[in-house]
Amino acid sequence: MSALALLDEFGFETAAIVLGPEGERERRGDVERIRPWRSVTKALTGLGAALALQEGRVSLDDEAGPPGATLRHLLAHASGYFYESDATLQAPGLRRHYSNYGIDEAARHVERAVGRDFGDWVQERIADPLGMTGLEWEGSASVGASGALVDLALLAAELQHPTLLDQEVHAQLVGVHFPELVGIMPGFGKQDPNPFGLGIEVRGTKSPHWTATTGSERTYGHFGMRGTAFWIDPEADLALVVGTSHDFCDAHREIMPRLGDAVLAAHR
Repeated sequence: MSALALLDEFGFETAAIVLGPEGERERRGDVERIRPWRSVTKALTGLGAALALQEGRVSLDDEAGPPGATLRHLLAHASGYFYESDATLQAPGLRRHYSNYGIDEAARHVERAVGRDFGDWVQERIADPLGMTGLEWEGSASVGASGALVDLALLAAELQHPTLLDQEVHAQLVGVHFPELVGIMPGFGKQDPNPFGLGIEVRGTKSPHWTATTGSERTYGHFGMRGTAFWIDPEADLALVVGTSHDFCDAHREIMPRLGDAVLAAHR
């Protein structure tokens, strides 16, 4: 039986793509439907920032955001910013506080450094080279992207086996920054620690979690509250891209880990 048969348990429209090191292995559902990526956009923004880092346009130690913060703090949700405002909860580097505003501010910093609109930078340096023909960018670097699962699969494949980044910068993108920080994981409560990369979530020892329970602690990716998600397990060399027609809910929390386990069992 297909690992993706578990999609039927959601009770609403779903689709998914499984990627191995050679490319697509399995798909199910409408993978061409344009879906809001919401916070999955942050992974795209992290990659855009990493490209600017690779070209020497920015440094992770650049001063950016609230006093004492750097571009690294912003991209790793450690700047102290509130969720969606420039007010701060605490000084930078003390706690992992998930912040859309912080990611947007990171994109504005990159935008100034490269001298062009960040959405144009993403289109020209990521979407066009990867062939993401259906990507739609609506302004917010934290939640503004939409696209088909086939486009998200192209992003996942790039993060799985980078062609745009060298290995050192890719390791910065998907590795953990400020590894000791505690924080609230949206939808899953307090996590101690709560690891993140640069605009990308890292699983670590988080429990409960939305990725496979049998996967590597190095698994990374992102989910969006409108029901789109992807993860990459670098040890299994597998990726899963999922889209649903329902906002992230209890069905996602319960089925997504089992779906991940089924994919790993079938394809590892």
